[in-house]
Amino acid sequence: MPKTETSGLTQRQVQSFIDDGFIKIESAFSSEIARQCRNELWSDINLSPDNPESWTNPVVRVGLKSSPPFIDAANTPQLHIAYDALAGRDRWLAPNALGTFPIRFPSFEAPGDDGWHVDMSFGTDNPDFMEWRANIVSSGRVLLMLFLFSDVGKDDAPTRIRKGSHMTIARELLPLGKAGATLRELSASGYASTEDCEVELAIGSAGTVYLCHPFLVHGAQPHRGKQPRFMAQPPLLPKGEFDPALPPSPVQIAIRKACGISS
Repeated sequence: MPKTETSGLTQRQVQSFIDDGFIKIESAFSSEIARQCRNELWSDINLSPDNPESWTNPVVRVGLKSSPPFIDAANTPQLHIAYDALAGRDRWLAPNALGTFPIRFPSFEAPGDDGWHVDMSFGTDNPDFMEWRANIVSSGRVLLMLFLFSDVGKDDAPTRIRKGSHMTIARELLPLGKAGATLRELSASGYASTEDCEVELAIGSAGTVYLCHPFLVHGAQPHRGKQPRFMAQPPLLPKGEFDPALPPSPVQIAIRKACGISS
């Protein structure tokens, strides 16, 4: 493996990120911060944890949140060390907001947004989100992150993750160069090329964070539990464009490994 900066994570964690496309960090931020964030989100959606009769929609979305508890959640020392280890030291921007928040409620109604997908990273000024793009160097995004602000069990609509799917997507993006592909193009087949991947559920206690490769295929699912699920799914943004002169980060090593590129 090429030399990388991995201080703060074990080599096993880094290798798991390269091979599987994600790692789980428990207690990445405190349960108290998670509680403060939930309280703000309840207020934002004008609903109450004490009035389940009002939970009539399967999912309610909140955009970016930049108040102190959300900034604190995203910028703990433990997470900064992990960002350095996976994205490359000083190659990322400290989050100054978190979002979006798909808040999922117990419901037998289909949520309507539970398809498999890859999050796009540039071209997001296009009003048609199906025209947003991703490319082989993941311009505009160095990580996909899943922040759990409530306890999430297997029945609480945990995000589904296709382990190793990031490598398949890398191989599909490689011949498309810097222009990459749109969400419409990548999703045309329903991500059939990754359907044999083992599925992992993003479960954990409030304060857990999943740090994921930007090409990881993932999807929502209906909520069959009892308590609403609060989660944010922000990107970690890069400081600048991809620089091939720098030592490859684990994000880049995974792409190279997928494409059979040695270094």
